[in-house]
Amino acid sequence: PGPPPPPTDLPGNPRLIARQDHPISRKLMDPNAVQVLYRLHRAGRKAYLVGGSVRDLLLGERPKDFDVVTDAQPREVKRLFSNAMIIGRRFRLCHVRYGNLVVEVSTFRAKGEALSLDEKKADHGQTPLDENVFGTPEQDALRRDLTINALFYDIGTFALIDYAGGMEDIQARRIRMIGDPAERFREDPVRMVRAVRFAARLNFEIEAGTLAAIRDSKATLASANPSRMLEEWSRLLNRGAARRAVELLHS
Repeated sequence: PGPPPPPTDLPGNPRLIARQDHPISRKLMDPNAVQVLYRLHRAGRKAYLVGGSVRDLLLGERPKDFDVVTDAQPREVKRLFSNAMIIGRRFRLCHVRYGNLVVEVSTFRAKGEALSLDEKKADHGQTPLDENVFGTPEQDALRRDLTINALFYDIGTFALIDYAGGMEDIQARRIRMIGDPAERFREDPVRMVRAVRFAARLNFEIEAGTLAAIRDSKATLASANPSRMLEEWSRLLNRGAARRAVELLHS
């Protein structure tokens, strides 16, 4: 039998891309990641592959990391997987470990309220939003940074769920922030470096509005969280296309 039809009752009117209209197959995924998705699904929970793994599969690449989002909360995930560990300080999530592979399982999140001044100071002046807020699939997708990283693959229907226009941007080979890019960069200046890193690594163009906001907001990088900047620079310089990334940053 063929795959079941995509759901028709999702809030926010996302674009639904049926199995026959996209190239992603479970055979291209790590079997342990597929097992995580199915165990959540069989427990009656939503279980979506999300982020870089979906993006890479659409681009014909083999993902190295697999992230899963669900409506199950961390303690329930921990009960379902004996090899799961709850981690996180500001937002709790689970790491399900299979040898060297770690499948990150997080609960759908909503965009939180602004933190107090004392909370900002405690976190080096960064993380200006409280991230410890559970939400809906739509809220989870729209709180992410880039449209190309916000696609869901639904293990129940094998369909893609696109709340942010990420499929169109992947097809156009375009980097675009979700929402108002200037506001998103004020929330977290490190997102500017992320946008450039993905443009360089994937050989995508940065969308005009996102590019203008980077140029207008670049001075705020001086206030970015030092540890997060170090992590982002490490990824930029060590995951290919470092020369193009530095040239893009310079320009």
